[in-house]
Amino acid sequence: MLVFVTVGSTRFDALVEASISEPVLSTLRDSGYDRLIIQRGNSVIESSEEFNGDSCTIQRHGVDIEIWRFKPFIQAECEQADLVISHAGSGTILDVLRLGKSLIVVPNPTLLDNHQEELASALQILGHLKATSIQDLASTIASFEPRDLVPFPPFDGTKFSKLVDEEMGFI
Repeated sequence: MLVFVTVGSTRFDALVEASISEPVLSTLRDSGYDRLIIQRGNSVIESSEEFNGDSCTIQRHGVDIEIWRFKPFIQAECEQADLVISHAGSGTILDVLRLGKSLIVVPNPTLLDNHQEELASALQILGHLKATSIQDLASTIASFEPRDLVPFPPFDGTKFSKLVDEEMGFI
């Protein structure tokens, strides 16, 4: 089974480092995941120089790992993944949830006003995803039950047009 980790276009060294740590890799392996793809963006991986090129492939703790910086689109990786672990960026969250994929988000606390935490918390309360911290990532993966997630509602463009019509006084 495949796990896809993405940090978007930002730098989130802690999430990338945690993803290749022994506790997380062992938990993934023990949970049945044997492949891990990481989109690291501008993150620097301090623990291993071999990961800091544009891309690399390696095996650690029984998991085949592929790491790369950027691709024009990540939808193919999201579609193939059995589990997505992501920063809590709104665009990434919406893309993954609209694909109906299981999602664990790790808000990046270094960003302005910790806005990712607010979004992650709200969507977790609604049951659409699981939010966690870097420190709790391995235990969250171990206890994660995708079947407990509430499916994200499909996009309905009529709601927006109705809102605009109401604001403009057309309705």
